[in-house]
Amino acid sequence: MSLVITILCGFPAAIAAPYLFRHLRSRTGLVLALFPLYIFIQIIGKLLGSTQNPETFISIPWAPSFGLWLTFQTDGLALLMASVVSGIGALVIWYGGEYLKGDSRLPRFYSLIILFMTSMLGLSVSGNALLLFIFWELTSISSFFLIGFDHHESQSRASAWQALLVTGGGGLVLLAGLVLVYIITGSFEMSVWMEQTALIKSNTLAVPALVLIVIGAMTKSAQFPFHFWLPNAMKAPTPVSAYLHSATMVKAGVFLLFRMFPVFGGLDLWSILLITVGGLTIIAGSTLAIGQHDLKKLLAYTTVSALGTMVLLIGIGTSLSIKTALVFLMVHAMYKGSLFLTAGGVDHSVGSRDVRVLGNLAGKLPVTMIGALLAGLSMAGLPPLAGFAAKELIYETSLNAPQAVLITSILLIGNAVNVLIAGWISWSIFFGKTETEFSAHHESPGLSWPPLILAITGLLSGIWIYNMGEKLIAPALKSVLQTAYPEKLTLWHGVTPMFMMSVVTLVIGFLMIRFRKVIQPAFERFFHQLEPIGPANLYNRVIKGIISFANFQTAILQNGYLRIYILVIMFTTFVLVVGTMVLRLPSFPIPDWNSPRFYDVILLGIIVTAAIQVTRSTSRLTTIALLGSIGYSIAILFLLYSAPDLAMVQFSIETLVVILFVLALYKLPRFSRLSSTRTRIFHLIVAGIGGMMMTVLMLLVSSHPSSSLLSSFFVENSYIAAKGRNVVNVILVDFRGFDTLGEISVLAIAAIGVYALTRFKRKSAAPPRELTGDEA
Repeated sequence: MSLVITILCGFPAAIAAPYLFRHLRSRTGLVLALFPLYIFIQIIGKLLGSTQNPETFISIPWAPSFGLWLTFQTDGLALLMASVVSGIGALVIWYGGEYLKGDSRLPRFYSLIILFMTSMLGLSVSGNALLLFIFWELTSISSFFLIGFDHHESQSRASAWQALLVTGGGGLVLLAGLVLVYIITGSFEMSVWMEQTALIKSNTLAVPALVLIVIGAMTKSAQFPFHFWLPNAMKAPTPVSAYLHSATMVKAGVFLLFRMFPVFGGLDLWSILLITVGGLTIIAGSTLAIGQHDLKKLLAYTTVSALGTMVLLIGIGTSLSIKTALVFLMVHAMYKGSLFLTAGGVDHSVGSRDVRVLGNLAGKLPVTMIGALLAGLSMAGLPPLAGFAAKELIYETSLNAPQAVLITSILLIGNAVNVLIAGWISWSIFFGKTETEFSAHHESPGLSWPPLILAITGLLSGIWIYNMGEKLIAPALKSVLQTAYPEKLTLWHGVTPMFMMSVVTLVIGFLMIRFRKVIQPAFERFFHQLEPIGPANLYNRVIKGIISFANFQTAILQNGYLRIYILVIMFTTFVLVVGTMVLRLPSFPIPDWNSPRFYDVILLGIIVTAAIQVTRSTSRLTTIALLGSIGYSIAILFLLYSAPDLAMVQFSIETLVVILFVLALYKLPRFSRLSSTRTRIFHLIVAGIGGMMMTVLMLLVSSHPSSSLLSSFFVENSYIAAKGRNVVNVILVDFRGFDTLGEISVLAIAAIGVYALTRFKRKSAAPPRELTGDEA
């Protein structure tokens, strides 16, 4: 319980961050970093104190009458993900304070990054599907503001919108999938889903639910063909890129697939879909990375490839593949977060991220160089770093998987490109030759130590891989597989087929490094030619098409003429009503006809005659009188048919309307006919159709006696529950009190607007200033 409460304290912390900055200034980053650090320590303490079963459930009533609870679960998978989010979050907040030092927007950065981190932690520990979706969308919204942090730049704004539209659209698709599972199980509790996996898999809705949930995960984790938003999001400041796009947000989709594995794992479609998507993403991310020369773009595309690797491993669906995916999730977060922070430190110090010109920076940035070198070695998969263990597991999984040759070949491409990119970033920019002489600023501890700490963590994780497997991976594996898994992690397995594949990977990678000056331009040209048919260009075309259609329909449907609005509403209603009647009514029911009373005929005659005369009158005063006679006649009908409350309301409204019209009458321009005879005839036809439709609807309603239980409920409970004898008043004030309050609020706001308009006085335009002789 204490861990969940601590996590939720992140929301008030995000609000308080700007106010804290006013007092602490440059020390704010270190102080705020203590919050995620404390969460990380809590998680590690929980894991170290457990015996492979740290799972706890917390349920808080949300809407119990609808079966909704705020359920949090801190099982092994949740703690694994939360440890990544909180641990790297502490370093990023510290790093961000130094990276944006002197920037007036730094308080906003602190607030947004803590909001995002809290949303991500909430997603990690959610045990209810709706609660998970809420946190899922919070990460999309907060990341939108973080990606568009430099909102004065058009490219940053475009990248932020692109990320929001892709991930937000995927979120809606995900919600549809979660609702389908709810329809099958009758619950949004994921613990219930785990207990009813057989029921879910056998249901006909399982396939659409699976596809929708996977699409939602694909958009969030930048899977092909939705991968393009991630590299474009590199317009964000480096601390944002390091946190969102290497360790947290993009892992949310992978985390969701882990959560859904017990529900859909084992289905053929699950494996086919994930292996296909993951394989295509590996190829796309790896090959696109080769053609880049910007440090952040290089890391972004290799992140796409790494995410594809995780999705592919989950798709294989064996206990070994799931263990490998969990290990790789941890290892990738450590080395990729370190390299992203390294890229930011280099850019901050020398003002460039172009690997073609960077070089010989080891002496200028020694601490940054050590961190980059360790992280690069882990990315390349060299012992004794954790990346080596992860790569060995990846090849062990692929060699024992169905279609082993194809899957291993795809993974070989991704891993070889990792060696290439690791060499460029961790070796070339620090030890490579360059013709450009850079003058680096003083190496700040706030920019150099966070990537070094992450890199050292990767080294220690490799050395103590057994302990990491026992305390961190094993509980998470149990959560995914829903059963204990006895196998342990080791760094060295001897000379095995997996080791030989690692050697082949290194050889291919080093060869690509050797010939990178030939390979990189060739790939850049090739993908530049493919750009017009790529997913990013398709996205742009779709957005332009939507905007064009919106302009088209707005010009027609929302052109500023009230009569057009009324015509559209009446036409749409008529089509829907008539279509429903034709499709669903076998025959038109004729209600019992009672002879009208004498005063009914008189009142209806007044209403019809007045309505006709309103359309023919050329006097506004006469029109107002005729409309008033219609309203009063309807009020009398209410009174005759035992509805005195409605009659009183109608009398009051009609009196007020007539008075207001008369008061405004003398402010209106002279009456004139603006419509042609043809237009008036058309409007007459439309009005007649609308009247006939309402008549038919009333006949249909009257032919079906009401069987609602609400009437008797209101009658029986109005005095007992609300202490009122007037049932209508009780409904308005008590049973539907919030509706009435909302209506009153709308009227009050409208009254304020009207009052403001009546007090508004147009200022006379200032006379044009005469130009001086020099200006002329």
